[in-house]
Amino acid sequence: MNTFRLTRRSALHLGAALPAAALLPMVARAQTAWPSRSVRLVVPFAPGGSSEIVARATAAELTTLLGQSVYVDNKPGGAGNVAMSEVARADDQHTLVLGHIGTIAVNPFIFPKLPYDPDKAFRPISLLSKVPSLYVVRPDLPAKNLKEFVALARSKPGALNYGSAGNGSAGHLAFEYLKMVSDTDILHVAYRGTGPQLTDLMGGRVDAAAVGAPAVMAFIKSGKVRCIATGTSQRLAQLPDVPTVAEQGYPGFEMTQWYGLLAPASLPQANADKLSAAAARAVKAPAALNLFESEAAIPVGSTGAEFQSFIESEKQRWKPVIARAKIKPD
Repeated sequence: MNTFRLTRRSALHLGAALPAAALLPMVARAQTAWPSRSVRLVVPFAPGGSSEIVARATAAELTTLLGQSVYVDNKPGGAGNVAMSEVARADDQHTLVLGHIGTIAVNPFIFPKLPYDPDKAFRPISLLSKVPSLYVVRPDLPAKNLKEFVALARSKPGALNYGSAGNGSAGHLAFEYLKMVSDTDILHVAYRGTGPQLTDLMGGRVDAAAVGAPAVMAFIKSGKVRCIATGTSQRLAQLPDVPTVAEQGYPGFEMTQWYGLLAPASLPQANADKLSAAAARAVKAPAALNLFESEAAIPVGSTGAEFQSFIESEKQRWKPVIARAKIKPD
C-alpha cells in the first residue's frame, strides 16, 4: 500500500510538473528573440543626401523582415564622428548605424584621435549600396562638360570653388581625386550635409560639387544643376548622354561612394547573422530596387565577413589619396 501511495504521489507530482517543463522552451525562445522592440538606425549626416535615401529604403524593408519597426535617426556633426561614437557605446542591442566611406575608410586617416576604436567598436553587418558620384556644376557656369570645366579652372587658378557635405566626406574625396588627376586648383567649401550644399549650388553660391546620384538626380533632370561627368566606369543608363570622367581624358578613373550597415561590437553573433541576412534581402526587395534604380544607386547586400573585407580594401585605397591631398579635420 505504501509503495502504491508513493507511486501515485510521484505520478501526481510529475503530472503537475509537466506543464511548467513544457513551457520552458517557449520561455527560452521569448528571452532570446531579437529584435524585441523598435530598432534605431542612426545616420551620421543631415537629411537630404544619398544616405537618407539608402537608409530609409533599407529601414522600410527591414521593418517587414524583422517584425519590428526600424526607424531612421539623423545625427549629423563632427564628420560623422558624433553618431559613430554614440553607437559605439550603445549597449541596448537595438541601435545600428549607417556606415559610409567617409566615417569608416577616411576618418581613421584624417583624425589623429577618434572618440571610438574604428577597428574594434563595430561589427560589420552588410554592404548595402554603392552610389555613383556625379560631377555637377551650377547651370549658368560656362562649362558644358568636364574638359571645358578643367580648362576654365586652369585659366583661373583658385577662382572656382566646389561644395561638399563636409570635410572628409565622399564628395570631398571625389573632388580632390579629380583635382589631382586634372592638375587643377579649386577651392573647397565644406557644408554640414548634402542638402545645404545643393541649395547653395542651385542658388549659384558655389560653382560645382561631386554628389551621390540619389541626392542629385532629380535636380539634374529638372535642369537645376548640370552634370558634366559621372564617376562610374561606364555611362549610367539614367544619364546616357553624360560621359564618364574616364571618357573625357582620364583613363581608369572611378569614384563611387558606398553605404553599409554596422552594429556595436557587443551585438551577439547570432543576432548579427540574422540582421545580415535580412539586410541583404532588404536591398533586393522590389520596392527598394525600384527606388535605387530610379536614383542610379546600386544595391549590393553582403555578409558581414564580405563587408569587413571590403572595408579593409577601401582603407588601403584611400589612405594614399588622403595623404596626397593633405585632408585634415576641421
